[in-house]
Amino acid sequence: MKKAKGYRIEPFGFNRQMVTASAAIGKEKDTIHLITDVDISRPRKLISEYREKTDERLSLTGYVVSCLARTIAEFPQFNSFRKGKKLLIFDDLTINVLFEREIDGEFVPEAVGIKKTNTKTFRQINDELRSVQKMVVEHLGSGSGAAWVRFIPHFLLKMFVRLASKNIAMQKLYGVVGVTAVGMFGVGSMWLVPLTAATVTVAIGSISKRPVIVDGDLQEHEFLCLTVSFDHDIVDGAPAARFTRRFSEILSSGKEISELLAESNPK
Repeated sequence: MKKAKGYRIEPFGFNRQMVTASAAIGKEKDTIHLITDVDISRPRKLISEYREKTDERLSLTGYVVSCLARTIAEFPQFNSFRKGKKLLIFDDLTINVLFEREIDGEFVPEAVGIKKTNTKTFRQINDELRSVQKMVVEHLGSGSGAAWVRFIPHFLLKMFVRLASKNIAMQKLYGVVGVTAVGMFGVGSMWLVPLTAATVTVAIGSISKRPVIVDGDLQEHEFLCLTVSFDHDIVDGAPAARFTRRFSEILSSGKEISELLAESNPK
């Protein structure tokens, strides 16, 4: 680090350059966004009950990923990406989840593909995410087995990301459906509008509380701020709205957590 009068100079390292390259390619996509909030009072209550019963804290992000997988199963054409004049629709669903990592003294997002989420239970997805979170990562890409990306010359990063966004093997590895939960750290009502190259991206924002009337009674409920983004080359506005409505219904139901709670045994 070089010191200068009134300021300091630090290197703009590989990790930040990779983030910059990914954001630049995301800006090139024809993305549309639906901004909404979902009443998650029931899922949050069930998560609290499960913790009291088992002393285990379930992952809210894992629950969102699980509900997203169930929704994609009803809209299988969304698990696709455009390659020239062809639309490739995958049989297996890989959901790309962004984790915040501290690497080389800086916090950067790392993408990890959770494979075959269409065949996994919430329990399995929850455990896999917890395992990834606990990983000790020395290099960007280590979590997904792609630590080799650090050997790509800096001036080729943008080209690499662009080519990867059109490569079948890379799309199978990372998925064309993504979830980012970095907005959960906000306070009050806060939405995140992502720069994304995925076909479907769910950006999880903060949780806010507000009064609602239920059966004539005034109650305080918790709402999860969500931005659901779509590649407009593949998904039009009306199907996007139907998808988001169905996703919200599944998310607010808490069904998978209640099933897990029913199966659990107190310690």
